[in-house]
Amino acid sequence: MSFGIYIHWPFCKSKCPYCDFNSHVAERIDHKRWRDAYLRSLGHWFGQTKDRAVETVFFGGGTPSLMEPQTVADIISFIKDHWDVAPNVEVTLEVNPTSFEIPKFEAFRMGGVNRVSIGVQSLRADDLKFLGREHNPDQAKEAIRAAAQIFDRTSFDLIYARPHQSIDDWRSELDEALGMAGGHLSLYQLTIEQGTPFYTRHARGEFHVPEQDTAADFYDVTQDVLEAAGLPAYEVSNHARVGEESRHNLIYWRYGDYIGIGPGAHGRVTLEDKKFATRDHRAPDVWLARIEGTGTGGDAPELVDLYARFQECLMMGLRLREGVPFARLGQALGSDVWDVMDRSRLKSLIDAGMIEDDQKTLRTTPQGFKCLNAVLGYLLGSSRVGSHGGSAHHR
Repeated sequence: MSFGIYIHWPFCKSKCPYCDFNSHVAERIDHKRWRDAYLRSLGHWFGQTKDRAVETVFFGGGTPSLMEPQTVADIISFIKDHWDVAPNVEVTLEVNPTSFEIPKFEAFRMGGVNRVSIGVQSLRADDLKFLGREHNPDQAKEAIRAAAQIFDRTSFDLIYARPHQSIDDWRSELDEALGMAGGHLSLYQLTIEQGTPFYTRHARGEFHVPEQDTAADFYDVTQDVLEAAGLPAYEVSNHARVGEESRHNLIYWRYGDYIGIGPGAHGRVTLEDKKFATRDHRAPDVWLARIEGTGTGGDAPELVDLYARFQECLMMGLRLREGVPFARLGQALGSDVWDVMDRSRLKSLIDAGMIEDDQKTLRTTPQGFKCLNAVLGYLLGSSRVGSHGGSAHHR
């Protein structure tokens, strides 16, 4: 089974109003203390997964490009010195244009990073200001160009369906993005997440996002433009040329194993043929103290029961254009898929053009991707086994 390592850096220069990730603003950071904590946590997990071969490492956040390059290099060295590491290991670092410096980028590359994902979010100045980003379009473009010269592989993010954005505006922005893009782009619809400043402002009526039908039009344009450019969607929000897909994220979506290290980081790891969910404590200070006191930043791993495994495998796999093989679902469940899946519900989704079934693999159709949450809710909502609390998870 595939195996990756996720490292969560919890700090940002400022908190974006749409972001519900576990990120924090701190005036001072003791980088040596954090470096030592990451290495100690890695040592803890090596003791339980030493027989695994690491295929990917992903530094997320937060803004991990605010880490000292030596910390990143030491983490990568520790992993390579302990685990077997795939010869073509993918090592990704998320970066922001505001933390972009060519000497620092070069130091990250020398330390072992071979792929970067840049948090651009928009190429329009007014929208960057609305989204709470601290960079301007020129800084974003400079970071994209420099990253392409320094790293083997690059990607950047954009957010669409923004207030007052028109379909023509978005098409123009996509064309501009494609003129700079490497082999991968991540394109997300703006969503209003509970607990964020945007949630409060939206509830007050300070701004409006496109209605569902208009949002679907944005999605369709995104698919058409990227498909024509040779970067089709391989996942709901991610587009790549063949071979340029994020291998780390594919581990999530194909329901492989990964350990999550850092405040709030999640993991899924198989130990003695049982799947366990892990989660490190969210508060940075608490996480750091736990590592220094016990060597681990989370509570004891929780067993993921068989039906929850099936749920997670299905929910993650249907995000992918390739779909999810019945064999993978059966392996997660530990029995015949039809023991729990409602044939009549599945047939209804197939008849409605939301799901495809070729007897070997379940796939979401382009129409189904537009309402994936509803598709999943309908498909899982009537299980004869009932709900066992499993849920999809991301870093």
